[in-house]
Amino acid sequence: MTKKAAANNYAFIDSQNLNLGTQKQGWDVDYKKFRQYLRDKYSAKKAFLFIGFVENNQKLYSHLQSCGFILIFKPTISYLKDGVETRKGNVDAELVLWASAVEYANYDQAVIVSGDGDFACLMQFLEERNKLLRILAPTVKYSQLLQPYVDKVLVISKLRRMLEYKKRETASAVGRNLRLSR
Repeated sequence: MTKKAAANNYAFIDSQNLNLGTQKQGWDVDYKKFRQYLRDKYSAKKAFLFIGFVENNQKLYSHLQSCGFILIFKPTISYLKDGVETRKGNVDAELVLWASAVEYANYDQAVIVSGDGDFACLMQFLEERNKLLRILAPTVKYSQLLQPYVDKVLVISKLRRMLEYKKRETASAVGRNLRLSR
């Protein structure tokens, strides 16, 4: 009897959609746990995180890479919105390009992390070729354009207990809490 080869799946992640979607629900993703989840649950050998590049975010980028993500950067633009400097780095085109062309021949199936309807054409492309494994939408309010793939959608907020980032208490904070509880 021959042993079946392990799946070679890739994850393609719209970082802004994931980050803002979970933050609007009052929680932050623990990226180390999230990368492990993608590995364990979907056999994601590689996880591409598409993110806008901001010069002074090197610490964040290093952390994400240490968690096992491959970062694909998009230049950002700055503009004023209601008198506040805002940055924008739309990664949609890069994510579609990487999933449908650059890495397409290198993986068996894809996990797309976004609830954005702009990716409906990618979902259709992958589904027609039996390469769409799962769509991980950050919130239950994902785009109606993804409805044809509802059987492939998993809402990440349902995984909050498993994937939420929790700040670790310092030893002095733990001691202080113990004293207060006596």
